[in-house]
Amino acid sequence: MRKINFTKMVAAGNDFVVIESGYPVIRLSGYPALARSICDRKYGIGADGLLVLEKSKVADVKMRIFNADGSEAQMCGNGARCVALFKSQVTSHKSQVKIETRAGIIESEAKGDNIRIQLTGPKNLKLDIPIRVNNRQIRVSFINTGVPHAVIFVEGLEKIDVINLGRMIRFHKQFSPRGTNVDFVEVLSNNSIRVRTYERGVEDETLACGTGAVAAALITTYNLRLTTDKINVYTQSGEILKVYFTKMGNTFKNVWLEGKVTIVHKGVICI
Repeated sequence: MRKINFTKMVAAGNDFVVIESGYPVIRLSGYPALARSICDRKYGIGADGLLVLEKSKVADVKMRIFNADGSEAQMCGNGARCVALFKSQVTSHKSQVKIETRAGIIESEAKGDNIRIQLTGPKNLKLDIPIRVNNRQIRVSFINTGVPHAVIFVEGLEKIDVINLGRMIRFHKQFSPRGTNVDFVEVLSNNSIRVRTYERGVEDETLACGTGAVAAALITTYNLRLTTDKINVYTQSGEILKVYFTKMGNTFKNVWLEGKVTIVHKGVICI
């Protein structure tokens, strides 16, 4: 048995286990197996994902993200906000931290437990893609906000079968071979939306998704031709995420995600 120190963190209902690299046992078992074990809600700590912090040559810290199924993600918005709080309160005590991810460098700012991050530039915007699901045609929009997101606008969000419908869209041939995250969006007003997300890698609905909140906010702004530069995103956890951006024609720049982050507990897990 080997012991690993961990910190359990939550951002808008998205929960993560944060560990620092350097444990020999991790090299033996591998991160994917470790993530599946740690994220198990019956036999492990329980989480949507495992965040591994490594040394970086280009930023203050390198964040590697492993989903509950062991797959590695390029980016995680709420995960990056957790890392920003971890660095500001646990290790370096810096209010501004640069985080290296597979999607690029993420800037972060911490004011107490309120954390905002600047995402890399969104890309691959595609609107009103027709796809067939359950013998009916629906239209989805697509954008990559660090990871891919399919966005579907609905009415009566609470009645949507997010898990089953989300899974079918997540694995749809339109988004092959790697699939996509799926966000169901209900517009509340010109600056507020509600979002429910089926997350790739977790393979279930989560209480929030940071990159999904951003994807939903940007496509809402584009579809409704809004002039606002801020959208409030109501998540399934009940918490509100704030998305700020600058819209320039068909592109978005200066995209920021803001919300609260909580350290739930610290401990030791035996592997």
